[in-house]
Amino acid sequence: MKLIVQIPALNEEETLATAIAAIPREIPGVDRVEILVIDDGSTDRTVEVAEEAGADHILRMPSNVGLARAFSAGIEEALALGADIIVNTDADNQYCADDIPELITPILERKAQIVVGARPITEIESFSPLKKMLQRLGSWVVRQASETDIPDAPSGFRAYARDAAARLCVINTYTYTLETIIQAGRKRIPMTSVPVRVNEVTRPSRLFKGIREYVLRSAKTILRVFVIYAPIRFFFTLAAIFAIPAMMAITRFLIFYMAGDGSGHIQSLILAAGLLAMATVFLAVGVLADMIAANRSLLEDIRARELLRSKRHRAEFVELRENRMADAS
Repeated sequence: MKLIVQIPALNEEETLATAIAAIPREIPGVDRVEILVIDDGSTDRTVEVAEEAGADHILRMPSNVGLARAFSAGIEEALALGADIIVNTDADNQYCADDIPELITPILERKAQIVVGARPITEIESFSPLKKMLQRLGSWVVRQASETDIPDAPSGFRAYARDAAARLCVINTYTYTLETIIQAGRKRIPMTSVPVRVNEVTRPSRLFKGIREYVLRSAKTILRVFVIYAPIRFFFTLAAIFAIPAMMAITRFLIFYMAGDGSGHIQSLILAAGLLAMATVFLAVGVLADMIAANRSLLEDIRARELLRSKRHRAEFVELRENRMADAS
């Protein structure tokens, strides 16, 4: 059982060594713990610090691609390196690495394939009351969209079983946290959460410039992923929003018509026709989007199998290389 802890990093030379040093190298139920640092186009000494701190693997992105894409690249690299469990944590040492054993326990016990670390939001002093309220609201919205019960959706401290990690496909470039939960929920991947601790804040978040930007980007991400993974529900809801007033307008006209006063209410029919046309368009778009979603689901399954196959081949190669090195010595 191999566990790989991946750490996306962008200009984290001041905190990365501390984050790496805090990761436990011996965990019950795990044979080997390795650390993978994903350098997202850093311009400081992040790579050198990672090497000096003892990172086992360093994946260097050609340029700054954003947190979501760096996360995805790390997942693919970890699978290729033979990971059975992948833990994602932050380079700023925000999360308490001593909680990694508790984080992966549901996976080791086969109770879940994805585990999200739930932070004590109400106890974090660096979070303003507004941010705490928005965290709770955002997590509630994600729970509705994903049909899960994850209490801390924005948490980046999480663990993935190999098969679950291969099935996730992040499409946005902003953040992976909300999207992967909605994806997993829609794909019926078993998911749970465990309480985790946080360390003292060393710097403000660089992912967004302010609360307004965070809310707008998060709302956009949630809406986009929901449309992609539940197109029938989304577009049929829009169709109903237009169809119901149309039926009310038609009913209104028929009532006046049967009362002998229909000639003066022809505008109700015109309005109903326009609304029904819009409802029909949304119904058609919903059907087409659902067909596209089915095709995308097949492509994602193919991608998952390819990732797992490359993982096995890479693991066999690494094992063969290590055996040869051992024989040579």
